[in-house]
Amino acid sequence: MAGIVADGVSMRIDILTLFPQMFDGPFSESIIKRAQQRGLVNIVLHNIRDYAHDQHGTVDDYSYGGGPGMILKPEPIFEAVEAIKREVALGHLPLILLSPQGRLFNQKVAQELAHHRHFVLLCGHYEGVDERVREHLADDEISIGDYVLSGGELAAMVVVDAVVRLLPGALGSEMSLNEESHAKGLLEYPQYTHPRVYRGWSVPEVLLSGDHGKVAQWRRRQAILRTLERRPDLLKETVLSEEEKALMEKEGGSNRGY
Repeated sequence: MAGIVADGVSMRIDILTLFPQMFDGPFSESIIKRAQQRGLVNIVLHNIRDYAHDQHGTVDDYSYGGGPGMILKPEPIFEAVEAIKREVALGHLPLILLSPQGRLFNQKVAQELAHHRHFVLLCGHYEGVDERVREHLADDEISIGDYVLSGGELAAMVVVDAVVRLLPGALGSEMSLNEESHAKGLLEYPQYTHPRVYRGWSVPEVLLSGDHGKVAQWRRRQAILRTLERRPDLLKETVLSEEEKALMEKEGGSNRGY
């Protein structure tokens, strides 16, 4: 697999949606805004209604066989993707359907997507999309959690944010990526800033010691303990030293099946 899109090479993300204005706020602030300004990513929004076949912009219809709700029609979606392919002169373009039926989105999936130069996100809506979109157009399906949203727009924002921050140059410090929760399979350790004492609560002395080795050890230990307490499932795939395994046993890890 090639490395994450390198400095100076812009990633392009096309988003097919019924509500493009929903993205105005999130994509015009903070890290995503700066990444676009630096030319690291080009986010292109497409209104699916622009590819409808009638003057009313009809993009949905009743389900064959009956049932509640409406289904997104295949024609506007296929033709929107084909228009994008013609624009960028690509024969194949990865399309990801955002759906509660998809595989669960996590940091590993974000890293997978960060290796692409270009991909398309399709925001589902209503009762979903015509099955022919899923079978013959979508390359992948992603869900951001085991719950149902009104549409895929919020999920698309989450995916884009998680992916864009992985691009070189998107963050002020590349070290931030390595220290964040889930980056190394653990939740992030506790962090403190000034004042040293607030309402009687003090910053741990080890963080004031100036001993970088001890600080690193303390942070690793705290990350393991926090993960054990809050997300023990993550520890199944985390490489631990014998000393760290002993720490888990001492703190009750043996009672959790790890």
